Amino acid sequence: MTGRVGFACKYLHDDQNLKPKVLKEIQQPLNFRGTTIKWLRENNDNAQEKVYDLIEHNLNATENLVDYVSSLPMNQRMLRLGSDMLPAYTEPNFGHLSKTNYITSKVADKLNTIGIKARNNQVRLSMHPGQFCVLASDREEVVKKSIEEFEYHVDIARWMGYGKSFQDFKINVHISGRQGPEGIKNVLGKLSPEARNTITIENEENAWGLDSCLELEKHVPLVLDIHHHWCNSNGEYISANDDRVKRVIDSWRGVRPTCHYSVSREEHLPEHRTDIKPDFTSLCEQGLNKQKLRAHSDYMWNTAVNEWAGTFRENFDIMVEAKMKNLASIPFEEETR
Repeated sequence: MTGRVGFACKYLHDDQNLKPKVLKEIQQPLNFRGTTIKWLRENNDNAQEKVYDLIEHNLNATENLVDYVSSLPMNQRMLRLGSDMLPAYTEPNFGHLSKTNYITSKVADKLNTIGIKARNNQVRLSMHPGQFCVLASDREEVVKKSIEEFEYHVDIARWMGYGKSFQDFKINVHISGRQGPEGIKNVLGKLSPEARNTITIENEENAWGLDSCLELEKHVPLVLDIHHHWCNSNGEYISANDDRVKRVIDSWRGVRPTCHYSVSREEHLPEHRTDIKPDFTSLCEQGLNKQKLRAHSDYMWNTAVNEWAGTFRENFDIMVEAKMKNLASIPFEEETR
């Protein structure tokens, strides 16, 4: 089967020209609501009720989003779940609001139902903790906090029925910290068995590129981000048949690997032809800031880059990282079948 193509966290309605109020009514039932620590602090008397309301909404939104993805063609049944499902779960002063016996019982029951739905409908799920989950930090307190954050995501996976074995539900992080690959190796023994079954490591656009990640190929599965590699390597469009790519595939130990795909933002390349792949070095020589080239586009606008990315579908499922979410991933999937 040609690989799946998915999107991350949020549903967007086909007609984005509708009035904002109408769009909100359509989209909100599938998307998370949230709050801030500041609000919880300033409204302490109402904090428990607020957290409960948000959790109830977010669980229903997760189920609705999985139902939506289940209705798509099989090659589009891939979804990254949002990290903010359970508000303030790892926050020291307010985490207890999400962890009462009543709430955790409801969360466990609901997520178990959602996990069964996803498996029955062959929806591939994943998660991706944010930038503050730095497992390879050189600061012990940051590593401790990062482990707590990662294990929160593992709790969600566990409640959904994942993590008991080495399967395709993965929780992906970057190396990020100063200790690099060695830091990741050191932290693996501190993770729960379910965490070790679900963790993947992704190459970054800055310090820790593909070669650094390959130092971990015998320890964890690797997620190849082909746009990050393009940026980190100063413009290499790596071949799907490259030996390094084969090593990434092997790191998954028989499970179908995932890769991430994005392209530079449209407004930074306003006059660039869509049928020619952007040349990183040339664009930088023209004065375009590298940081701008790293930013994700709204849509997968470049057909030449899409054609190249599509060659990875033979061996990978692809997570499209674009601002327009499903409105970007679905056309890409249809274009590259």
